[in-house]
Amino acid sequence: MRRFLLVSLALLLTGGCGLAPSAEERAAEDARDKARRVGQQLYSGRVRAAQDVAHLAGDIDGVEVMRVSGTTTAGDGAGVVVRLSGTSAQGRPSMESVTVVRCFELRFSTGSEGGDEPRDVECPAGEPLVFESWPKTPEIPDERLRKALPLVPRDGAVDEREVREAVASLGLDPAIHAEVKAENGVVGVLLRVKPYMNDAFDCTLARVAPGRTDVWSPPRIQRMPGEGGCFVSSALHPLRPPH
Repeated sequence: MRRFLLVSLALLLTGGCGLAPSAEERAAEDARDKARRVGQQLYSGRVRAAQDVAHLAGDIDGVEVMRVSGTTTAGDGAGVVVRLSGTSAQGRPSMESVTVVRCFELRFSTGSEGGDEPRDVECPAGEPLVFESWPKTPEIPDERLRKALPLVPRDGAVDEREVREAVASLGLDPAIHAEVKAENGVVGVLLRVKPYMNDAFDCTLARVAPGRTDVWSPPRIQRMPGEGGCFVSSALHPLRPPH
């Protein structure tokens, strides 16, 4: 009986050791976890160009983009193959680390409610893809606008033409939308541009009234498309800040 128990214990221990993942398997799972986090970080319900999603992935430290498929994240979506490294300690007695390189395909589709699970794929041959710099958004010259606008005495009258000339003197980038509007003795100014792949406008408003000239940028929530904080009317009739 004792011999039977010893044999059974030996078999149990042997089987247990066989079930334990190796250092290489743990390293591969570490790479998979990284791929999973990349997918979660990049997931969005918005329609994006496949190249833009791949570019965003390539901007993440440690991520190499090897291939892109599809056109946009709409419909069937887009696929991005990323190459990642994973690391795990071998354990005693050496305690050395094991590093593996693995490739995963990440799928992005507006039809899914979240990022799909990374799929193991063979790493494509060749070097990682290289992306051009993101389109640069022209900067709205807030301070130059503030200096250019007239300061009208409290008992004076605002000249709309003078305000328009002040805005024209800035030599704005053509991508910046500018508006000037007069109403009830007050002149409002709007300067607005939408950064690439950003939901919120860059927006500067100015209000020239007798005794006071103000220049400001509305809170982000008011600068989102469809909100009421980034129009020339917002300069004439400033919205209260959101709570």
